Parts: sequence; structure tokens; C-alpha cells
Amino acid sequence: MTGAGVEAPVGVVGVRAAYPGDVAAVAEIQVRAWREGYPGVIPEAALAEMTAPEAVALWRDRWTEAVAAPPSPRHRLLVAVDEGVITGFAAHAPAGDPDQDPQTTGELLTLLVDPAHGRAGHGSRLLAATVDHLREDGCTTAVAWVFAADDVLRGFLSSAGWAPDGAHSKVDMGEPVAMVRLHTALV
Repeated sequence: MTGAGVEAPVGVVGVRAAYPGDVAAVAEIQVRAWREGYPGVIPEAALAEMTAPEAVALWRDRWTEAVAAPPSPRHRLLVAVDEGVITGFAAHAPAGDPDQDPQTTGELLTLLVDPAHGRAGHGSRLLAATVDHLREDGCTTAVAWVFAADDVLRGFLSSAGWAPDGAHSKVDMGEPVAMVRLHTALV
């Protein structure tokens, strides 16, 4: 990882904290990853709305706020970098569910890799960096809500030792979409 405000030199592959100048790439990766990875996972109309050209500006605004004014020092946006190019990102924070202790449980909010850079270890590096930060913050457990039909992310997290903890939810995306919460021990 490189320090805040320092660009990763070309040739370096790794993960670092996101800078304000990264948010355009993060928003574009989010839209590309959702377009490619979420057909059949979330309703078509919701996916179209969340990946429309206008959506990129909304995501850019949200990620700008996450970088410039996070709600706490434990809210972080990380980016994967390869040869000076942002290839993916992950966001994490203290757990927000009422049955979780935010002092000891962190939440992986999102982890997305640009489809053009998939299967190159960027997701694994982002997950490892997220876990490292959560441990540094004193977390002993991590949770993540994933779409029940997202076999790719569930499979990825399962291969890293995450498992369902029994919590289920539905999110309204024009129709109810099932979610499942995964967890893992960080000790």
C-alpha cells in the first residue's frame, strides 16, 4: 500500500486508500461491474437505472463524499491499482446491523473489480486489505450483505472463509430481492 496522497508508481500492483481523483474511475468501475455481473441477480429495471449514464454522476458524488467526508475514520474506500490503473475498489465500515457490535464487527459494504481486470487477484488483494484494516480497528468479526442470487461474490467470499450467519433480508428494487449476510472471524 502507498500512503495517502501519494500516487502509486507505474508497475506497482496493490491496494491503497482512495483519493479524490479516483472517484470517477470508481464510479465507472461500479457501473461496468454491475452491468456485467448483475443481470439475473437484480431486476432488469433497477439494473438499468443504477447503470444508466446519469447514474455515473450520482455514484461519483457518493464516492466523492465517502473519500472527502467519511462518517468516521473507520469508514474507508480502498482501490486496487495495477500499472497505475484503478482496477477495483472495496468499501468497509463499522457494522450497521442492530444485532452486531460496531466496535468489534466490521462490514464489507462493497467489493467490485472492473470486468476488464477480473481474475488477476485484485479482488483478493482488496479483501485482504479490508480485513487488515478491520483488524487494525479492533474488529474480531466481519459481515457482508450479498444478493442471494450473486453466486460469484458468495463463492468468492466463501472461498476466503466467509459463511452465511443465518440472517436474511429483502431489499426493494421495484420488487423484493433476497439478501443473505455472510460473516467471518478475523482473529
